[in-house]
Amino acid sequence: MNQIVLVALKRPYTFVVLSILILVFGVRAVVRTPTDVFPSIRIPVVAAVWTYTGLMPEDMSGRVIYYYERALTATVGNIEHIESQSYYGRGIVKIFFQPGTDTAVAQAQVTAVSQTVIKQMPTGSTPPLIMAMDASSVPVLTLQVSSDHMTASEIYDMASNLVRPALVSVAGAAIPNPYGGEPGNVMVDLDPTKLLAHKLSAADVTAALAKQNIVLPAGDQRIGTFDWMVQTNASPTELQAFNDLPIKQVGNSVIHLRDVAWVHRGGPPQTNLVLVKGQQGVLIVIMKAGNASTLDVVAGVKKLLPGIVKTLPDGVKIDVISDASTFVKESVRDVVQEMVTAAVLTGLVVLLFLGSWRSTVIIATSIPLAMLCSIIGLNWAGQTINVMTLGGLALAVGILVDDATVMIENIDAHLAQQKDLEQAIIDAANQIVVPTFVSTLCICIVWMPLFQLTGVTGWLFTPMAEAIIFAMLASFILSRTLVPTMAKYMLAGQESQHGAGHGAPQGSQAAGVRGFLVRFQRGFERGFERFRHGYKALLDTLIGLGGRFVGGFLLVAVASLGLLFFVGQDFFPEINSDVLAMHMRAPIGTRLEEAGKISQLVNAEIERLLPGQVVSIVDNCGLPFSPLNQTYIPTPTVARRIAT
Repeated sequence: MNQIVLVALKRPYTFVVLSILILVFGVRAVVRTPTDVFPSIRIPVVAAVWTYTGLMPEDMSGRVIYYYERALTATVGNIEHIESQSYYGRGIVKIFFQPGTDTAVAQAQVTAVSQTVIKQMPTGSTPPLIMAMDASSVPVLTLQVSSDHMTASEIYDMASNLVRPALVSVAGAAIPNPYGGEPGNVMVDLDPTKLLAHKLSAADVTAALAKQNIVLPAGDQRIGTFDWMVQTNASPTELQAFNDLPIKQVGNSVIHLRDVAWVHRGGPPQTNLVLVKGQQGVLIVIMKAGNASTLDVVAGVKKLLPGIVKTLPDGVKIDVISDASTFVKESVRDVVQEMVTAAVLTGLVVLLFLGSWRSTVIIATSIPLAMLCSIIGLNWAGQTINVMTLGGLALAVGILVDDATVMIENIDAHLAQQKDLEQAIIDAANQIVVPTFVSTLCICIVWMPLFQLTGVTGWLFTPMAEAIIFAMLASFILSRTLVPTMAKYMLAGQESQHGAGHGAPQGSQAAGVRGFLVRFQRGFERGFERFRHGYKALLDTLIGLGGRFVGGFLLVAVASLGLLFFVGQDFFPEINSDVLAMHMRAPIGTRLEEAGKISQLVNAEIERLLPGQVVSIVDNCGLPFSPLNQTYIPTPTVARRIAT
């Protein structure tokens, strides 16, 4: 360790260049490292969503989910536990795997067993939707698509076929299907009375449609000098053509589809509504995938929106309902502000005690360089800039001062002994190398147990420990390299002051300012000495009390544990955001349209009390945005958990 100091004094420019490289690569790491609120939580979870329209929750649970869970436990390995929820027409199975499991391999195994178990399911069952879940994949931006002159079906088709495909090109964005509205289909509404009059059933209509609405390519036909593409009329291309489809022939009379049904554009019954000021709209939820930066995803989407709006019909609006990047920016800004405040206060304290602006500059230079080294290390470790890592750096600010402060203070003490500057630096470094190295290792070791945490707590607190450890190691190395280098050049004036008995010329304004600072610092030293004497007297008194003081202190400490009964418990602290979310539950069995009317009354009251943009989301299954989000469930539900 001592040899490093000698190298720093003999080759100072080497470590000046090293500091410049730290600055360059540190700024580069700050720009390129993803920024988010919390670290990435990579818990291996795969979800399977089964859909069977009209199936009751009990049947979904007993006839579909039950057999699927048994097949999973028999063929898929490394399962930690399984959770399932069965709703009306929908079943969700979440497979949690052991930590460290490769999610891609787990997803492939779940997909394989899902294809083989389909034959055991009720007739008409379709394979489930298999998707890997990531706790870091959270909604970061919500877009509202609305129009004053378009139907809910038209808005949904536009959002699904025009807006959503244009946004998927944003790196790190995962966009599920739009929420609200209804898909556009060709609907055939049968008239039971007319069917009975013509002695037909719904099955006859279904069979006729199946035979006359098929895909039947005819290839090409070469005639003369041309090669003609042949198109058949096996599938209607216009809405009116469906009405002309024959259903049954009775003698010379032909019964067409228009005689027993009404064909029109429409969609299946809606299961969710998005109401904006009484009109239906559509929500597009942009989610952050994996390690992508929230700020980059939101910025990429907002950059594309103006061009997308130009391609849409007149009167269509795309508004931003919620933006998580605002919260991320504010959170990061607050933590950075606290870091800067801590660094400034630390510098002022150092200036107050050392009484030298040169020493303060040296110490203040080592702090940001150590932080930049930590960010470089976090970038190499695959971490992000988030509240936890920045909080770790904020905690480390006060500790980072120790190495450089002890080094500078010891150099100043050796200069007071009338030593040469370089010799004072070498002697000071040799004298404190072991204590500072041991203290640095002890601080790093304190954070090592956090690397043993598993689950969500491990993903959250490990980056904070890494940030502190990287910063501490960098601070110790800088105190042995950069600090001696800067001291060699900047403390030369301080060396002359020690030789001259701290004298200073009084003939200039600058000298007057320096004289004022010197007098202020000496006055502070006298006051601090009085405080030390008073504190010594207090300690003498407490030592004289002996066991009585120790007993009283222990009594107060034990009594303070009673406060645990009055302090709340939560996983995260409360977050103050600009969004108010309210959950309303209508009576079980309420029609979606009636629930929409009730929500409009609630919206009107909220708008009266809190003027602003109010968006109401009504779902008859209580599953906003995605079938994987669990909120209140107003419909009958069957849920269970299997531990393996």
